[in-house]
Amino acid sequence: MSKGLDRVRAAVPERFEALVSGVRFGQFVSVGAVGAAFDVTTLVLLTELAGLSAAVANVASIETAILVMFAVNERWTFADEGADGGRSLARRLARSHVVRAGGSTLQYVLFVAVFYGFAVELAVFGVDLWLVVVKGGAIGVAMLVNYVFESLFTWQVHHE
Repeated sequence: MSKGLDRVRAAVPERFEALVSGVRFGQFVSVGAVGAAFDVTTLVLLTELAGLSAAVANVASIETAILVMFAVNERWTFADEGADGGRSLARRLARSHVVRAGGSTLQYVLFVAVFYGFAVELAVFGVDLWLVVVKGGAIGVAMLVNYVFESLFTWQVHHE
């Protein structure tokens, strides 16, 4: 067997172990709930009060959530990971955006496909709750993708 393949096999258990940390995953989900609250609130405010289309407002709401979740993850979930300093912080923020691009794209595509693909009337007090239901489902799927990639690439939890 090649030495490269041996190194890959040796790295897999280490990365898997880093991912299945129950405490870290719980923190990530908690931070995700905070991000989801910002995401949904921004989406509803921009569609219901500012009159933006759901597709356009969704882009702004996703970015708002990304910035909020990065800040909380940086200070809590992954507080012991990564180097100190402004440059390191800026690199992690940039890497987080690149990493979250996959989850954000997945969330956006799911949201647009389901929201516009299935016309459901679900208004309460004049607020379109179908918007909230679809957004919540898309956030949940994207959260799992983001956890794996943020853990491995942004904060590199598998490195000592």
